[in-house]
Amino acid sequence: MTRVERRREIIRIISESCVPVPAKELARLCDVSRQVIVQDMALIREAGIDIIATNKGYIVNAPCVAQRVFKVSHTDEQMEDELCAIVDLGGKVVNVMVNHRVYGRMSAPLGINSRKKVSEFIENIRLGKSSPLKNITSNYHYHTVEAENEEILDGIEKVLQEKGYLIEIVNKNQLT
Repeated sequence: MTRVERRREIIRIISESCVPVPAKELARLCDVSRQVIVQDMALIREAGIDIIATNKGYIVNAPCVAQRVFKVSHTDEQMEDELCAIVDLGGKVVNVMVNHRVYGRMSAPLGINSRKKVSEFIENIRLGKSSPLKNITSNYHYHTVEAENEEILDGIEKVLQEKGYLIEIVNKNQLT
């Protein structure tokens, strides 16, 4: 592994972790000394990557979020209940997507993370500003949902399943 490859690998490892990664662990994974990792960190920071050194290891200075794609189906009348179920448990509905047989995949950003935003969205639909994207695919659609951690997403998954909205969990690669 070259120095450049090692630094890319260090950035990847730290970026994918929601907890600090100790230099000792990075050294083991990259098969170098801890001292080399410390030197690499100085160069990585110099290159503009915002990495913080904590007493427990290195972490990227960015919010860490877990993300999952849910395939769901429900009626127009159940839309508010579905969205509230997600935000009440701490989720953010990032977008809505459909796979249309003619037009292909279509997506629209939502950014719904509170009951207030759910109410605003539902009100815009009720006022006729537009109709739900799910209506062009017989109610089947996908939501990318973000949360602080996987446990919150597990809770959202469970509630969507209990309410009968959840069809399946989708790997993002399945959408392309």
